[in-house]
Amino acid sequence: MKGGTVYFDNAATTWPKPYSVRKAVNRALTEYGANPGRSGYPMALAASRQVYRCRELAAEFFNLNNPSNVVFVQSCTMALNIVIKGLLKNGGRAVVSDMEHNAVMRPLHAVSPGYPVYDVATVFLGDTERTLESFGRCIRPATRAIVCLHASNVFGVRLPVREIGMLARRHGLAMVVDAAQSAGVLPIDMQADCIDYLCVPGHKGLYGPMGIGMLLCGSDRFIPPLLEGGTGSFSASLRQPQDLPDRFESGTVNTPGILGLAAGIEFVKRQGINEIANREMRLISYIYSRLERMKNIRLYTPKPDFSWSAPVLSFNIEGRHSEEVADALSKKGIAVRAGLHCAPNAHRKFGTLDTGTVRVAPSAHTTMAEAGYLCGVIERMAG
Repeated sequence: MKGGTVYFDNAATTWPKPYSVRKAVNRALTEYGANPGRSGYPMALAASRQVYRCRELAAEFFNLNNPSNVVFVQSCTMALNIVIKGLLKNGGRAVVSDMEHNAVMRPLHAVSPGYPVYDVATVFLGDTERTLESFGRCIRPATRAIVCLHASNVFGVRLPVREIGMLARRHGLAMVVDAAQSAGVLPIDMQADCIDYLCVPGHKGLYGPMGIGMLLCGSDRFIPPLLEGGTGSFSASLRQPQDLPDRFESGTVNTPGILGLAAGIEFVKRQGINEIANREMRLISYIYSRLERMKNIRLYTPKPDFSWSAPVLSFNIEGRHSEEVADALSKKGIAVRAGLHCAPNAHRKFGTLDTGTVRVAPSAHTTMAEAGYLCGVIERMAG
């Protein structure tokens, strides 16, 4: 128990942040306080070097060949908005899965509120072949991109991203991946996975602060900027610079967030992404095994397994709304999230749109004792 809280809301944001991340944020405020990329005096140059170092770390971590194609944005949601609205600005359609988060679905709706510009593929849990067939059937002449999550933020269902990426490549489509629930937990290789645009939050599996995300561009397709403004480059022209990352980085970047994110990536590398994933999966499997033996507990998937899932679990107690259960757990010092988790499509698929679900997600800091305490409280509530 950390700070009096048993924290299982890591799918929303990981907590606590590693000491190295907190230290890096503080250093950004005390040692690298100048505006990076705007001036030539020592502190500004040092800040610029630290920002570029994070680009290098991220490019290496996700196997992107050019660090300058790592763009810092406010969030994974902003990255998805940039790509979706840019790719479909002049028309075209996208293929999405039937489990997408509103960070994908709302920008698609905004592109054309009166007429859907997307086709929905069905995800068959653990069945790559049928899932690929469904994606393939959705591709039509007007399709410009496949936009899909890597893992569901509600049920942990994992999509066969590499195979879907290869399908997109064969059809000449842009492959856009929402890695909100997978970056830092599941291995991602932009080259091998045929990912053109990877949208990443900093504050979840990479253990960085809130308010920082990344758009990693592995394609030379031109996407127009979502915002225009000062970049510190080509200032005599009213035209937004076309080169990356300046095309998408108008205004002062979030240096404390970026340095914290760099420390978070290094934390994940030191721990080992496979070690973190295996640890979290052991915890979520233990919780699942305990819950499936309890009365009045509703589970929606088979026992989590790396072949088809990420370490995220949703459940309900029969006869009780998910938010009521979450509130009762909170009174016992347990932090979980309940409701629709900004992903109504996933709830429609699993029949939980009316009640929502209680979501449990561990992190690298979660202990087996905390998992046991959670299960004990749920068992008493359900009984």
